[in-house]
Amino acid sequence: MIVGVPMETVAGERRVALVPDLVAMLKKAGLDVVVQTGAGTAAGFLDAAYEEKGARISASVLPEADIVVKVQPPSLDEVGLLREDAVLIALLQPYSQFDALSALAARRVTSFAMELMPRITRAQPMDALSAMSTVAGYKAVLLAASRLPKFFPLLMTAAGTLTPAKVFILGAGVAGLQAIGTARRLGAVVEAFDTRPAVKEQVESLGARFVELPLDTKNAEGKGGYAKEQTDEFLRKQQELLTKSVAAADVVITTALVPGKKAPTLITAAMVQAMRPGSVIVDLAAEQGGNCELTQPGQETVQHGVTIVGFTNLPSTLAFHASSMLARTFVNFLLIMVKDGKLNLNLDDDVIRGPLATHQGQIVHDAIKTAMAAASRAP
Repeated sequence: MIVGVPMETVAGERRVALVPDLVAMLKKAGLDVVVQTGAGTAAGFLDAAYEEKGARISASVLPEADIVVKVQPPSLDEVGLLREDAVLIALLQPYSQFDALSALAARRVTSFAMELMPRITRAQPMDALSAMSTVAGYKAVLLAASRLPKFFPLLMTAAGTLTPAKVFILGAGVAGLQAIGTARRLGAVVEAFDTRPAVKEQVESLGARFVELPLDTKNAEGKGGYAKEQTDEFLRKQQELLTKSVAAADVVITTALVPGKKAPTLITAAMVQAMRPGSVIVDLAAEQGGNCELTQPGQETVQHGVTIVGFTNLPSTLAFHASSMLARTFVNFLLIMVKDGKLNLNLDDDVIRGPLATHQGQIVHDAIKTAMAAASRAP
C-alpha cells in the first residue's frame, strides 16, 4: 500500500503531514511512501531528506495513494483526484468544511478527522489537536511579548527597577497551560482563569495564580475534558467578574473554545476600553469568532489603544516543529490500523471509530451530522 503526502495548497499553510524521520516507521510496517515534490520545503524538510529515508518523490501523489496524510482539508479539486475507497487522515475542520466532507463521502473515501480523536489515555499519542494547541500557546506569548512596549521580566538596572509584566490567561487547556509556562519562563507575573476548577492544580504547578470567581462551575466540563458551552447569563456574569483582572493585565491571552460552536465572548468592547493603552490581547479563538468582541479574525488591530491579535493558524508559523508533532500523531494513528502492510479498519475500536468522518459513501460521525443539520436550518 502507498502512503501519499501531498503539498498543502491552502494559502499560508507551511506545515507538512509527514516528516522524513518518520518514513522508516511506515516502511517497517510494509508501506511505501510517496511525497509530492516540494511538499516539505516550507517547513524545512527538503525532498532529498525524504529520499534518504526511503520515500519516493513524485510530481503528483493523490491519484496513486491508497492512504493520504494531509494537514488541511482537501479542496473539491483534490477530492476529485483521490482514488475511490482511498483513506484520508487529516485535520478536516469537521464542523465547518461540510462541502469537502460531502464530496469525500460521494467519492467513497474513508476519512478521519483527527480533531475528533477521543480524549482517552490510549489515544494521547494520536491527539493532533493537543499537539497543535501546544504550538499555538507558545507562539501566542511570543506575539504578545513582541508587541508589548514593556519587558516581561523584573529587571534591576542602573536606571532603576522595572516591574514585570502582568499576563492573564483565559482558559487553561493545553494552549493555556503552554502559554502560562512560556510567559513564566520569560519572567512575567501570570494569572489564569478557567471555568473548570479541576485545572487549578495544573495552573499553580506552573507558577501562576489561579483566579477563582464566585460562579457555579460544577457543570463546566463536558465530554472528553473540554470546556462545556455555558448559558448567556453565565457568560454575562463571568464577564463582569473578569473585568478587574483584564483591566489590570498588560497581556491577555484567550484560549476558550467549545467544539463545534462559536467561541464564547469573554472580553467585551467595554472591557477592552478599560485596559491600559499599550496592552495586548492575543485571541487564540479567532478562527471560531474570537473570545474578544473586537477581534477581527486573521488580522491585528488597535482598538482603544489596545493591540488585538487575531491571527489564525499559528502552528503554521512554527512549521518545523508543528509538522514534526502533527506527523507523529498521524503516524501513530495510522500504524494501529496497519498489519503486515495491509489496512485493518477495526471499527469496534474507539480510537479508530472516534475520528471516523466518512465511510462507505456516508458521513458517519454523529457530531458532524448534527452540525450539518444545524447549519442547514440557520437563516
